[in-house]
Amino acid sequence: MTTTEAVVFIEGRLGEDNEARIRAIPGVKTEIFTERQALEDRIAEAQVVAGSISPQALARAPQLKWVHSWAAGPDSALYPEMVASPVVLTSSKGNGAIPLAEHAIWLMLTLNRGAMRWVRAQEERRWDRFTHGELNGLTCGIIGLGHSGRDLALKARAFHMTVIGMRQKQSPVPEVDELYPTGRLHEFLGRCDVVVVTAPRTPETTGLLGEAEFRAMKKTALFIVFSRGGIADDDALLRALQEGWIAGAGLDSFGQEPLPTDSPFWTAPNTICTPHNGATTAATRQRGIDIFVENLERFMTGRPLLNVVDKQAGY
Repeated sequence: MTTTEAVVFIEGRLGEDNEARIRAIPGVKTEIFTERQALEDRIAEAQVVAGSISPQALARAPQLKWVHSWAAGPDSALYPEMVASPVVLTSSKGNGAIPLAEHAIWLMLTLNRGAMRWVRAQEERRWDRFTHGELNGLTCGIIGLGHSGRDLALKARAFHMTVIGMRQKQSPVPEVDELYPTGRLHEFLGRCDVVVVTAPRTPETTGLLGEAEFRAMKKTALFIVFSRGGIADDDALLRALQEGWIAGAGLDSFGQEPLPTDSPFWTAPNTICTPHNGATTAATRQRGIDIFVENLERFMTGRPLLNVVDKQAGY
């Protein structure tokens, strides 16, 4: 059924051009809020919210039909009251796939080439030549083949890597040379020169990688994660790095964020820590806005929404 009129609350300024695009959609009455509390104070008026609302606000929103999360991973929006609610939840899934894949390639290159040694040498004005690695011929294993995983597969193949993947669905993925089911995790890990986690954190993936899994990897292998912390057990990962079960790690996601100043990850051997920052680009934000605008047009004309979150599955 076509919606003739809707009050749409938006959390945060989107820029004049984007806001004009939204106002031009027939039937949309837009309110833009720079503070969440002000939005929640009037939540009873809204049919649509782009942003996030608390469980307390959700309980006071009798007209609310749809919430769009600006985040690609809607973890924080999946509180019990939202899961139980009939309100449709969508996400900005896919908006950061391109820069996240670039971030993973940068981490691979930096770790594989020992590039931090060059950085230290430059700071000390030392001419330090050494034999380093190359990605050509290595096997990149990707856990999770959504938007970012598939974009990473394309980029890895451009570096002449063999790409193997693991996900629940076993339908072919053109960008991937070979697909493994989750039941063959140890065999998959044992083949990889680089393991990259791009999967969402769900009840099925939380704690997926523990001591046994890191011991199944090659001692020369690198571990990279940019999706969510908690998929790898932090204690097991630290031991793997400190005791040399694996060769190094590039970490953009952690079980606890922000990473505490006294965390041993900061000084773990051959480890690069970045502050969950791999997709923080202007283009990522714009792609998220584009997803919302298209969905708002769909909502107003009664068409199915994109990126609807399966509240039970968690993504």
